[in-house]
Amino acid sequence: MRTTSARPADCIEDVMETYGTMLFRLCFVSLGNADDAEDAVQETLIKYVQKQPVFESAEHEKAWLIAVATNKCRDLLRFRTRHPVTDIEEIKEYQAEPADSGILEALMTLPEKFRTVLTLFYVEEYSVKEIADIIGKTTSAVKMRLQKGRVLLGEAYRKEYRE
Repeated sequence: MRTTSARPADCIEDVMETYGTMLFRLCFVSLGNADDAEDAVQETLIKYVQKQPVFESAEHEKAWLIAVATNKCRDLLRFRTRHPVTDIEEIKEYQAEPADSGILEALMTLPEKFRTVLTLFYVEEYSVKEIADIIGKTTSAVKMRLQKGRVLLGEAYRKEYRE
């Protein structure tokens, strides 16, 4: 838990050490490239320093950072051109294992709202309720996005291997 009495530079180092990789992964999946993901994480940290929020717990801090990062990603997506190009070779550099590349490539083809909930649920292991709070939707909406996202991911994954 952070308080405003600590020096901002110390807080940023702690935040990056604790949440940096998770925020980058979330932004990378959402945006599709490392440069934009780094920008979104950086803007999230800038907002953290500017607002100097006080949190009830570490989980509250983490949820706040995820919500801000998700919003930053959404903002960046709004300013992209109509048909963004994702370099599949760059994505492969960030996958856990070579066998996962089909799933990662299929995930990257999904609309952002499905990628986000699938990543938060399966990778970051948040509950449906926590995801709903983070993205500002109802639990019902999150469940529907998970259900539809699973179907779309399955279709995209099967299509990937047919080609």
